[in-house]
Amino acid sequence: MSENQERKRGARERLQQERAREKAREKRRRTLIVASAVVGVLGLAAVAGLVAANSGKDEGGGTTDASPLLAPSGVQGEEQLAIPVGAADAPSTLTVWEDFRCPACAQFENALRDTIHELEKAGQIKIDYHLATIIDGNMGGSGSLRAANAAACAQDAGKFAPYHDVLYMNQPPEPDDAFADNGKLIELAGKVEGLDTPAFRSCVEEGKHDAWVKKSNEAFQAGGFSGTPTVLLNGESIFPTKGKEQISVANFKKWVKEANEGKPPGTERPASPTGGGSASPGAPAS
Repeated sequence: MSENQERKRGARERLQQERAREKAREKRRRTLIVASAVVGVLGLAAVAGLVAANSGKDEGGGTTDASPLLAPSGVQGEEQLAIPVGAADAPSTLTVWEDFRCPACAQFENALRDTIHELEKAGQIKIDYHLATIIDGNMGGSGSLRAANAAACAQDAGKFAPYHDVLYMNQPPEPDDAFADNGKLIELAGKVEGLDTPAFRSCVEEGKHDAWVKKSNEAFQAGGFSGTPTVLLNGESIFPTKGKEQISVANFKKWVKEANEGKPPGTERPASPTGGGSASPGAPAS
């Protein structure tokens, strides 16, 4: 083989290798997408959306595929996977896919919590919460599953919203799988008035809603979402941006106002007196 042919073959091999490396980089890029958003003066400066990787990995939690699928009370939507909060006839719906171990979810919730509650109580929005467990798959452990089951148990008691908030206010660092400890989840229930009952404890310890949580996570995986949190206002993504506008308290209020223009606020509240609940005063994040 001539020297010229050797050079051509070497060039072809280098090109093939570079193409292979580029394909590998593109695959990694699709597998992990990091979204950043600056949320005004709230200090939510780096909100990272974590993609659902390792979807086939067993997330643990003490149940098997043969476990009965027991949905929590009051769930709605397709396949009964949405936990609704707010007036059913509110003019706009905020759909939120979250993982209780996800740091970006905690940043989003801790920054927008008061605004979301304000608009929900005013009948401007209802929230459909969907639970995912992608951090268990990415980092290992079972804290996402255990916390989601506990939140579903709180839904049975009409205390989902305040317990949901307590979990995010007390979220451990991402590598720390503290939520895998049912005792920790029960301890945090003490911050929500009336939640720490024998029925709640039994629900948590037995993993009553584990199979339902796993089904919810499967729906997340199948939905083609890029990561958690996934936040949709009337089906349109608003996290980390809506169009060219970044999410912030001011923008979020503006988007809801624009969506609701000319529409009356919702008034259809849950009939059950336990449909709400509040975190106990003096229960700050630990």
